[in-house]
Amino acid sequence: MPTDRYTSPLSERYASKEMQYIFSQDMKFRTWRRLWIALAETEKELGLPITEEQIEELKSHAEDINYDVAQAREKVVRHDVMSHVYAYGVQCPRAKGIIHLGATSCYVGDNTDIIVMREALRLVQKKLVNVIRNLSVFADTYKAQPTLAFTHFQPAQPTTVGKRAALWCQDFLMDLEDLEYVLGTLKLLGSKGTTGTQASFLELFEGDQEKIDRIDPMIAEKMGFDACYPVSGQTYSRKVDTRVCNILSGIAQSAHKMSNDIRLLQHLKEVEEPFEKTQIGSSAMAYKRNPMRSERIASLSRYVMIDALNPAITAAAQWFERTLDDSANKRLSIPEGFLAVDGILDLCLNVVDGLVVYPKVIEKHMMAELPFMATENIMMDAVKAGGDRQELHERIRTLSMEAGRTVKEEGKDNDLLQRIAEDPAFSLSREELEAAMEPAKYTGRAKEQTERFLRECVQPVLESHKEMLGLTAEINV
Repeated sequence: MPTDRYTSPLSERYASKEMQYIFSQDMKFRTWRRLWIALAETEKELGLPITEEQIEELKSHAEDINYDVAQAREKVVRHDVMSHVYAYGVQCPRAKGIIHLGATSCYVGDNTDIIVMREALRLVQKKLVNVIRNLSVFADTYKAQPTLAFTHFQPAQPTTVGKRAALWCQDFLMDLEDLEYVLGTLKLLGSKGTTGTQASFLELFEGDQEKIDRIDPMIAEKMGFDACYPVSGQTYSRKVDTRVCNILSGIAQSAHKMSNDIRLLQHLKEVEEPFEKTQIGSSAMAYKRNPMRSERIASLSRYVMIDALNPAITAAAQWFERTLDDSANKRLSIPEGFLAVDGILDLCLNVVDGLVVYPKVIEKHMMAELPFMATENIMMDAVKAGGDRQELHERIRTLSMEAGRTVKEEGKDNDLLQRIAEDPAFSLSREELEAAMEPAKYTGRAKEQTERFLRECVQPVLESHKEMLGLTAEINV
């Protein structure tokens, strides 16, 4: 790693090698050459005077890119596409005259961007499916473990640890649905010329409309796509980039929500993210076990959510058939959005896979609050024993306020049960009251909801994506 210049932490610390390759120079320029081959083959098949020998020459140098020649040429002409056309021609002297025939720079630039985004979405899809799988295992394991639920981060009616994980999982399922819709509707730009009118091909094919209509479908098929966008300017609509980055933003939102919950639960000592034996939590406080990975998820997620504004503003600001104020922005916002989400999903895989639950701490917190939450059941039992519902409601309200003051002002344990046992209006013994303090009685249908969600919503998705399962993540830092 160079130490005398800026290097992106997305590459050095967060993103996987697989995602970095997708946005590498090799991937980009090898795709350019595949596109030039597809164009030449299409033109040959439609009757232009291109020989099989020229096609084979192009194929023989599709992978061994002469970067030195291209870089030297770009210093002279200041144009990256024409520099690579020149470099490819140096390697393919018999075919150099037909490279890029009838095309404009966006033929390789924009089509490659679409191809690269598709590959990147496929990797994101794979990792997202595995995050969903890990969350489903965790949810199933703890589907019946009672825990305090929180509204406004104040103790509320209990839920289960697994049900809470099901909420996280459902968010990621929505992201997967959105991703697969966008992935399934991505199209190539095709080859439409400088303003999208295919005027150059009208000249090349001497006005043969039928042949010109076949160009884009043939190129799409050769590059593994179903179709090209039916109309365009010089570029594909930049709303495509917006749609893609909105998917990344959605994943970041889900990851951020989950990581925030885990951070709060780690503060309560109820749940803890993985912590290695030699890991240092704090340079000053040796005892600390900070939720560093969940914090990193939140940090990267905020970056991705804000990054999604870039393609939105770019799409809105394009003039007519094209301007070039998109180029520098796209070079940053698209790759970095994907690299960041890749890092986020690796962290999610790691955190969920190693998430530790502390049932005893959860039970302690639950029992400190449960007497308040059990008051309705206690009141019903007292009514069955002959009490007046309205009078009992007022007595419980008064006793709850007194017990609450004892907890908050004096720091003592919750003594509500004892106060109720000593109140003759209830006619209930301490033993009878204690019998009502079973946490599972107050979690409603949390367990059953989790089971049904996993069975009906998650398992079909995992089954239909089973070839993607089994992924583990390596965290660099």
